[in-house]
Amino acid sequence: MTGKADNEDAAVLTFPAGKALVQTVDFLTPVVNDPYRFGQIAAANALSDVYAMGGEPWAAMNVVCFPAKSMSLEILKAILAGGLSKIREAGAALAGGHSVEDAEIKYGLSVSGTIDPGRVASNSGARPGDQLLLTKPLGIGILSTAVKAHLPGAQAYEDTIWQWASRLNAGPGRVIRELGLRCATDITGFGLGGHALEVAQASRCVVALDASRVPVLTGVRELAEQGLVPAGSHANRRYFADRVSAAPGQDPYAVDVIFDAQTSGGMLLCVPPAHMARAVDMLEDAGDLAVHIGEIMEENESECVRLVIR
Repeated sequence: MTGKADNEDAAVLTFPAGKALVQTVDFLTPVVNDPYRFGQIAAANALSDVYAMGGEPWAAMNVVCFPAKSMSLEILKAILAGGLSKIREAGAALAGGHSVEDAEIKYGLSVSGTIDPGRVASNSGARPGDQLLLTKPLGIGILSTAVKAHLPGAQAYEDTIWQWASRLNAGPGRVIRELGLRCATDITGFGLGGHALEVAQASRCVVALDASRVPVLTGVRELAEQGLVPAGSHANRRYFADRVSAAPGQDPYAVDVIFDAQTSGGMLLCVPPAHMARAVDMLEDAGDLAVHIGEIMEENESECVRLVIR
């Protein structure tokens, strides 16, 4: 109803009847060097939280910190253009935003989405027997560390990060809505392991992951073996250690990757067995991965273990 053209203080949008509002905000520092790509990744990362609950983005506002006195405004223009490209791809409206002068670049979105109030996916909805599908490979945190260190091959690593992290989780969001999935989460800063543990804790169950099935980006294993695992990923593993059981002889590299901090990672979908074939078909038709990496099991009340890495 009102927008940016007349420099209004706020935006007024119509809202679909019978829908509920889902809201989120997320912003981050650059994970790649190209400003346009960074804007795309940061926007996709913020939009993902709406998709993870089964919602659809409706409107977004920019959240920007930028050193305008020391850096070209062309860089800021490229970041915002990248973000706008993903907002439009998501079918949402850009409703404004806010910026502040800061010594460090930060960018993201505040997102409002629509959702069917009777079909909301949450961390607490997993049930024993649900099968786990992952929709993007892991290792973005490790590749980002290599890019920041300007290692040989850094441009190829940046290209890989952009390819996956700028991809919207719209396909998995559609699976959640159309199949009425009760539980899903996107994989971001806590890594696959940390976000799986959030599901296990909220749903009072055990998440079992098959390490050999977990998809990993090209080059990640070699970088992890060189010790290029970011501090945040190590912190994830330490913080959750008392709730994790890894099979004897488990490759420590595999566990590092499972806890690697992701930026705009994929979705972990908890799928009842009867819906597995349809979920896989829908994801693959949309161009997403649909890797079966584990299952939900009954909790063992005598133990604090919530995540089993097999």
